[in-house]
Amino acid sequence: MTTSKRSLFPLITLISASNSAFISQQPIRNLIVSQHSRELSLGSLIHSNDEDITSITDDKIYTDVGIAASSSSQPQSRRAFTKFGLMSASMLLAAVNGKPEAAKAVEQEDLVDVYFGCGCFWHVQHEFIEAERNILGRKDDQLTARTGYAGGNSGAVDGKVCYHNAASVADYGKLGHAEVVGMKIPSSKFKEFCVEYFKLFDAKGDRPDQSGDRGSEYRSLVGIPGGAKGEYAKILVDASIATGDKLDFGIGKGNDKDARKTSFVMDTAQFPFYVAEQYHQFHDGFNLNENYPGSYNNLAGTYAKSGENFGSCPNGSLGLGIGGL
Repeated sequence: MTTSKRSLFPLITLISASNSAFISQQPIRNLIVSQHSRELSLGSLIHSNDEDITSITDDKIYTDVGIAASSSSQPQSRRAFTKFGLMSASMLLAAVNGKPEAAKAVEQEDLVDVYFGCGCFWHVQHEFIEAERNILGRKDDQLTARTGYAGGNSGAVDGKVCYHNAASVADYGKLGHAEVVGMKIPSSKFKEFCVEYFKLFDAKGDRPDQSGDRGSEYRSLVGIPGGAKGEYAKILVDASIATGDKLDFGIGKGNDKDARKTSFVMDTAQFPFYVAEQYHQFHDGFNLNENYPGSYNNLAGTYAKSGENFGSCPNGSLGLGIGGL
């Protein structure tokens, strides 16, 4: 386990009870994508690692990708200690094809609710906030990417899904959820956001905190309308092929295990997004040197003051919200 700022706090381990909900382990199967028709058919998949993956037989599996994005050195992680430690666009900036009316049309089209999970949600949120700014030209008061939880079979408890806390109130891990980042984006830009997601993984298909944060709470997943059988799944596959085809996609059945180099496709109707606490929003990244500008960190308070509801969960393991733990 790597050194982290969080490891400076007393180590108190809270073990998730979600393991009992895992589906029996069998070798995973996948769908092979036709280069011509993009039709999906069952095929076999050979993994480069020896890890077992949750069985998803009798369903479709999509093959997906990653793109080289991180160094080979092991990260020094703020979140790495969690397993053992304290639980606690008005318009586009550039007009489309040089036509302002085209840019306006993109911004005014229907927005789709999606979410992406790739380990600790702090770093992931920052990357998608940058994507909202760069791809959609959104200003600070228009950004939609929020940290949260999704993917569990137990849903919410009394309307709550919370981070680990001393009273064990609606603990997201015990409910089978993983850390994700939810957002509202134009459907025509979904593929570009998928590409941003794949950039989070390195050439081997590992996520940036692979050497630190592990377990079902940090598993990789994508939430889209219709799940693996919906129209967005095909767009996901296209983006996968375009960026190197390094990841596998399995159909998420809820409470899925942390499968290396695999991202589970979730149906947002069945597995909705639950926003995380305010202290988990616009947080510095998990690496020790990943400190974002104060203007970024302060957005959480700005949105809260404007009336955004981040729930009423206890803060942190001791109810103190120390450092966003």
